[in-house]
Amino acid sequence: MKRKIDVVDYAPQILRALAKGGILLNTEAEGRWNTMTIGWATIGREWEKPMFTVYVRTSRFTHAQLEKTPSFTVSIPLGEFDRKILGQMGTKSGWKIDKAKENGLTLEPSEMNGVSGIKEFPLTIECKVVYQSLQALADIHTDNVAQLYPSDVEDDLKSRNSRPHNVYYGEILSAYIIED
Repeated sequence: MKRKIDVVDYAPQILRALAKGGILLNTEAEGRWNTMTIGWATIGREWEKPMFTVYVRTSRFTHAQLEKTPSFTVSIPLGEFDRKILGQMGTKSGWKIDKAKENGLTLEPSEMNGVSGIKEFPLTIECKVVYQSLQALADIHTDNVAQLYPSDVEDDLKSRNSRPHNVYYGEILSAYIIED
């Protein structure tokens, strides 16, 4: 069962979860579902619509998925949860493994965008991409580039490497809490 919510009422919880280790960004394309931990996101209004904006490095499987199917679901923990899941989703590659299966996650079909959420992370936001832009490292302050985009690190799964992020603006289509 899904209990509809006004996402604005949950914005403080979403931002706290981001600051305390992340939330999960889910994608689904060509029959493959994937999730990854994200710590960079914003929630607000753009173009007179509720928006959830996420940042995904171009080297990630999630990026490839979003390029094929421009929709995503965000899954946020409520209460107690297994923190190891966030670590697994941020360090294992969807190119190589089925993250849901490997971590015993229960997928919950979406209402509107075709990208399943995660029962164990019940606060769910469904989005469709309405704009995207590749970050130009030359336009980012040099202190941030030096710290967050080191030119000598190419490893795709490092949280800090030389690959830029693509910014995806997701119009919020639906928000709810998955309940038993």
